[in-house]
Amino acid sequence: MRRIIKNILLIFLAIDTVTTNVYIAKIKTSVKEDVAEIKIETPKEIYPKNYKLSLIMTGDALIHTTVYGDAHLGNNNYDFTKQMTYISPIIQNYDLAFYNQETIIGGKDLGMSSYPLFNSPDEIGDCMVNMGFNLVNLTSNHTLDKGERGILHSLNYWKQKEGVLTAGSYESEEDRITPRIMEKNNIKYTLLAYTTSTNGLYHPDGKNYYAVTYSDQKVKEDIERVKDQVDVILVSMHWGNEYWHSASDEQKRVARYLSDLGVDIVIGTHPHVLQPIEYIGNTLVIYSLGNFISAQIGVERLTGALVSVDINKTVEEDQTSNITLNNLNTELIYTYYRNWSNYKVIPYRMLTDNELYNYKTYYDKFSNIIRKYDNTIPIVSLEG
Repeated sequence: MRRIIKNILLIFLAIDTVTTNVYIAKIKTSVKEDVAEIKIETPKEIYPKNYKLSLIMTGDALIHTTVYGDAHLGNNNYDFTKQMTYISPIIQNYDLAFYNQETIIGGKDLGMSSYPLFNSPDEIGDCMVNMGFNLVNLTSNHTLDKGERGILHSLNYWKQKEGVLTAGSYESEEDRITPRIMEKNNIKYTLLAYTTSTNGLYHPDGKNYYAVTYSDQKVKEDIERVKDQVDVILVSMHWGNEYWHSASDEQKRVARYLSDLGVDIVIGTHPHVLQPIEYIGNTLVIYSLGNFISAQIGVERLTGALVSVDINKTVEEDQTSNITLNNLNTELIYTYYRNWSNYKVIPYRMLTDNELYNYKTYYDKFSNIIRKYDNTIPIVSLEG
C-alpha cells in the first residue's frame, strides 16, 4: 500500500512539474511577444542648438617705471595684484578676456626699464593671467625694444601659460603661419594680431615674425588659412595716431577691409586714448580701447575701457552654423595714482571726486567719444 501511495504522489508531482513548465513557457512567450511590440527609439536631437562665449576686452598694459615701482616687493620681485583690486572680480566672470601687453616682458636679466625702450617684469603677465586674461596681443611698437633676447624671453614666458592664446609674435615663420585655434563651449576661435609701427626699430636678422607688421596681403592670407577651421576670428590691430580720439582714414579703410574678409571682431590699441566703437556689417570694430594701466599724465590717457560682448553660435539641423554678437557693453575705467604710487585701476561707476574730481563730466565726455560713430553703443552708467 505504501508503495502504491508513493507512486501516486510521484505521478502527481510529475504532472504538476509539467503543468508548471508549460505555464512558465507560456509566460516567457507572452513576455517575448510584449517586448517585441516595444519600439526603442533614439531621442531626437533638438535644433537649433545654441552655444555662447562671453568675451571682455581692454587696452594697453603700459608699464612705466612708477607702475612697476609701486608693485616692487624688493629683491627684484613684484606683485601687481593690489593695483587690480577693483578689476579682477569683473574679468573672472568671462570665458575669454583680451588685453594688449604693450611693453615687452623681456626678462629681468636685461633690467626693468621704461620709455622709450620698455622692459616689464614677468609678474605683470602673471597678474593678468591670474585675473583671467587668456587672449594676449604681443605685437606693438615696443615689441622690439629689447632686441632678440627680450623677444625670446617673452615667447618662452608666454609658451608656459596654459590656456592662453597669444598672437603677433612668433618663434619662426612656420610658427607664424600655423593656425592657433582654441575651443570653448563648442565654439572654435582664433586670434590674429598686427602692428603698423615698430618705432623705427628693425627686426633682428630680418626675423619679421618677431613683431608681425600689417599688410593687406598678409592678413588676407592669414584669414584664408584659418577661416574654414574656426567659428570666430578676432583681429588685434595696433594702429592709428597716438592721442587722437577719432579713427584715422587708414584705420577706417582697414576696418572695412577686415570686415569684408569675414573678421568678427576688430580690437584696436595703440592711441593710448579712447576712440569710437561701431559695427561695420556684422563686424564689431573697436578703434581704440585706450590704456588699461599706465603712468601717463592727463585724464584722457588715464581713461580706458572694458568692452564686453557675447559670441553666440547657432547650429541648425543640417549642421550649418551662424555666429552673432549680442549684449555689447562698455565700461569706462580710470588709472588712479597719487604721488606716482598707490596705483589702482577703477571703474568709473566706483569713482568719487576724491579719486577724480568732476568725474561725472569726464564720464559724459568719454561716452560721447565712444558713441561718435554709433550713438546706440551701450555704456555702463555711473549707477552701475
